[in-house]
Amino acid sequence: MAVTYLVRILQHHRARAADDHRDRDGLIDETRSLPPARGFRSALLDARGLGVIAEIKRRSPSKGDLNIDLDPASLARSYAAGGASCLSVLTDVDHFGGSVADLQVARGACALPVIRKDFTVSELDVVDTRLMGADCVLLIAAALSDDELARFHARALSIGLDALVEIHDEGELRRALDVGATVIGVNQRDLVTFEVDHERAVRMAGAIPESAVKVAESGVRDGADARSLRLAGYDAILVGETLVTSADPAAKLAELRG
Repeated sequence: MAVTYLVRILQHHRARAADDHRDRDGLIDETRSLPPARGFRSALLDARGLGVIAEIKRRSPSKGDLNIDLDPASLARSYAAGGASCLSVLTDVDHFGGSVADLQVARGACALPVIRKDFTVSELDVVDTRLMGADCVLLIAAALSDDELARFHARALSIGLDALVEIHDEGELRRALDVGATVIGVNQRDLVTFEVDHERAVRMAGAIPESAVKVAESGVRDGADARSLRLAGYDAILVGETLVTSADPAAKLAELRG
């Protein structure tokens, strides 16, 4: 396999996971004393019109710095004021400039549910997602084996998290459905080249069962893109770069929501 962005990032995360020897069962026990998570899936279902998962993202491997000095609390409040249904917060430090602190500060600044946006490669990653205060975990089908996808999805539900299973094609959709995924995201960005294919989400929308919450991810630039995805059948969009680089994130959100 060529050494792509995805390969390098996964190698980094898997090496860290291999060195993590914490007591998994003890950490799972800790989750049982936490207050209930905010309902991520239910917030998307309750959205009037197209839901928006608004992302807090400082940088990306392909674009470099986007808004490296952003204030996660201020941005979270702007997103809430603009009508976002949920937040997405990057916690990957090395490749995206994110942090657990960004997630906790953003979540504390508003009432919106939050997905931890990171590369989940171990069961401890899932448990940590709950312990740090997130409400939903991201599971990227392309990054996980069938066994990992099934185990991590089941663990997420067992400790009170929602799980967004990210896919790119029909084969990954079948894998997502096999583990019982009820929130399915179609990433328009190819994780090998990091190029955006706007036709990918439109093609995949009709294949996802109506029983699942359908989320289109990446490459949403403006209201026209958002309307196209809504017409294709999506319940929500996940938007990062367009919002974090906007001079007025609340106004941009209003445009995306139509």
